[in-house]
Amino acid sequence: MSSWSDARSPLPLLFRRHSSGDVKNLTSVSSSLLPAFGTVVDEGHVKLKKFVIAPYDYRYRWWQTFLVVLVVYSAWASPFELAFRKAATGSLLFVDLVVDGFFAADIILTFFVAYLDKSTYLLVDDHKKIATRYVTRLWFTMDVASTLPFPIIYRIITGETTEGQVFAFLNLLRLWRLRRVSELFKRLEKDVRFSYFITRLIKLVCVTLFAVHSAGCFYYWLAARHKTPKNTWIGDQVEDFKHRSIWLGYTYSMYWSIVTLTTVGYGDLHAVNTGEKVFNMFYMLFNIGLTAYIIGNMTNLIVHAAVKTFFMRDAINEILRYASKNRLPEGLREQMLAHMQLKFKTAELQQEEVLQDLPKAIRSSISQHLFRKTVEKSYLFQGVSEDLISQMVSEMKAEYFPPKVDIILQNEIPTDFYIIVSGAVEVLIYKNGTEQFLSKLGSADMAGEIGVMFNIPQPFIVRTKRLSQVIRISHHNLKQMVQPEHEDGKKIISNFLQYLKGLKQEIQEEIPFLTELIGDMNIEVRIPTVFVHNHKHPSLLVIPIYTIVSKPTGSNEPQNLEASNSNENTNIKGTPETSSPIASITPIRVIIHGHNPNKSTTEGDTSGKLIHLPDSIEDLYTLAEKKFGRRGSTILMDDGSQVEQLNALRENDHLYIF
Repeated sequence: MSSWSDARSPLPLLFRRHSSGDVKNLTSVSSSLLPAFGTVVDEGHVKLKKFVIAPYDYRYRWWQTFLVVLVVYSAWASPFELAFRKAATGSLLFVDLVVDGFFAADIILTFFVAYLDKSTYLLVDDHKKIATRYVTRLWFTMDVASTLPFPIIYRIITGETTEGQVFAFLNLLRLWRLRRVSELFKRLEKDVRFSYFITRLIKLVCVTLFAVHSAGCFYYWLAARHKTPKNTWIGDQVEDFKHRSIWLGYTYSMYWSIVTLTTVGYGDLHAVNTGEKVFNMFYMLFNIGLTAYIIGNMTNLIVHAAVKTFFMRDAINEILRYASKNRLPEGLREQMLAHMQLKFKTAELQQEEVLQDLPKAIRSSISQHLFRKTVEKSYLFQGVSEDLISQMVSEMKAEYFPPKVDIILQNEIPTDFYIIVSGAVEVLIYKNGTEQFLSKLGSADMAGEIGVMFNIPQPFIVRTKRLSQVIRISHHNLKQMVQPEHEDGKKIISNFLQYLKGLKQEIQEEIPFLTELIGDMNIEVRIPTVFVHNHKHPSLLVIPIYTIVSKPTGSNEPQNLEASNSNENTNIKGTPETSSPIASITPIRVIIHGHNPNKSTTEGDTSGKLIHLPDSIEDLYTLAEKKFGRRGSTILMDDGSQVEQLNALRENDHLYIF
């Protein structure tokens, strides 16, 4: 017994976090005893007293599993010995005594097994409390009653051997042990190492076999105890069945039970006397419930395997009905169907429902394992720090796209950009009523980043050429992560501008303001940045996201806006915090004009100038004088209202200085 009290007995998983070697598989989690929330426990508290067994000890688990094997024997032998008394007093007697001996040992062992207190969810290892709890419960009485060899005890007391029916029925108390089998199946159904379908199937087979065996034995017992053997269901076929082989009677009994259970009913073995007819009625009623139980469970198992197919077909039918009602074009309808089919095919790979339930650290580790190498290979993030790469990968979302599906539409809002993980995509542009091919992108290439970095509508169409997997990150997340990283921000801008300079001429021509932007930004010497004063830290933060604004729709002003910087190192001090992440990290940009908004100009000022708003109105007058060659004294808005404070202006406002 001392081996059970070894101080090295496994502790619950909750108290073994520091030693990963103790956790062999996921089943250790389900078998661990966890305390309630708010309960303070330490390792010293869970050390059990001497001669006390932990219920989750793997050796005790193996002992319980061994007893389940003996339970299977007891479940077969108890009804069999009731029907065939010769077997009970013959060859099976010694086996029964051995089996009962093991269960008697388990009763003694139970007095040394700690139990879980339902109020505190802590293990109780006090011997007195363990014994009191076990003795005062029904389990102890039933365990003892199902283990005592009553015929042997009777023979010892009286000195006589009896074959009375009382002892035969007392042997049926051994069926109490079947609860151990039920508990075993509950554990196996939760154990990921075993197939749930196979476990449930074995359970249904075991229930069916036990029902067939028990019914056959009881039916034979009715015939064997009848006063007139010939006037019984089996005596009608075999007159001297009592003197024939035990296995002959057992075969007839099982044959009748199976035929009745399956409702075949050949009629060759039928009830003859009243007792048999009553038993048959109850047995057939029981068969109705058992059949419903089996069919219901099998239906659930089969439907569970096909439920995803049902959902997919329903979703596709909904798409077809929607496309038909709204008269969508055939090409768009095919894209919708392809996307839906791909969603179900890749459900096992994405499993968004599973990932969202995992802790953030685990989700991040998964993303690092899957996509980190791809992000490091992309041109935009060449040479940036490991920390920034890790942050970006953790925020990226993976998606699948089927062939011939648009990932990005031309002129859509630039909210995200994409990195190609696998597959191939085409870059197209819709021009003069037709689509023109520009380039092809493959693994580790990027799409949509031009619109995001310049904050302009996406200039190109990005369409998959074959099945492709991409990862995307939002413009908002990128700015938040790059904002505190001065050197990484400059590196990203440098990589981006070098990439733009290396683009084909026909692609550069399709990007609005690209020539002006590259001309204004001296990338060989300086990188345009915005410095924001941080009151908590004396250093300056660099914001490397350079943005331009296209002409607002419906404006009467010319489209050719000159992007310019009033001061490449403008120092914005005391910038108030706003709800907009863009406003908090970039200076406000406005478009200035050198004439009265109510009068047309005749001096060639047909285009506005895009500038970064300076610190004061005086600086704005000075900047306007440099741009238009004359100094103004009045600043008006489009609606004619006069500007008195610069902090009232917003992004892309038009100012008229004259």
